[in-house]
Amino acid sequence: MSTSAYAPQPGDQALGTSESASVSSEVADFWWLWLVVGAIWLVAAYVVLQFDQASITTIGIITGCMFAFAGCQALIVGMLADNLRWLRIAFGVFLLVAAVVCFINPEDTFAGLADILGILFLVVGISWTIDALVARDANPLWWLGLTSGILMLILAFWTSGQFFIEKAYTLLVLVGAWALMKGIADIIRAFQVRSLR
Repeated sequence: MSTSAYAPQPGDQALGTSESASVSSEVADFWWLWLVVGAIWLVAAYVVLQFDQASITTIGIITGCMFAFAGCQALIVGMLADNLRWLRIAFGVFLLVAAVVCFINPEDTFAGLADILGILFLVVGISWTIDALVARDANPLWWLGLTSGILMLILAFWTSGQFFIEKAYTLLVLVGAWALMKGIADIIRAFQVRSLR
């Protein structure tokens, strides 16, 4: 598609182009939010991957924080999104419920996450893949989200085939990898949103 198709044309205001530009400008003003959340994800990944003999309680609380941050971000994006709004909001609510469960009983969270880690990664992988494909026309780096989604799907099936003891030992690495991928994607997204200004 040629770039001239994106040039302002007479009568665009009647078609809502000025409204779209206004919304893009408003979203671009919050570019730093993605940067902050991405940095938090990277710090969480660093902390999680540093544990050698971490306590079960600490792992449950850190996992709860990660779910809470992801849930809040998904809700904000869902409220600002034009398409798939209900899906993004539902996913955000799902992540916030998971965070509350983690905070209520962090000891059982570790065991529960080890049991259902494959399912959680499957849900996240599907979400990232759908987000990447939906944003394909607007995001020149959509393939990065698609790659992250595919990697998450591979991790989901690999984790599902392990025994509980092995799942418990690999939980730190998998949560750390998830936080790392999410942090990198959010930082890249921050600068893409900033470019809309």
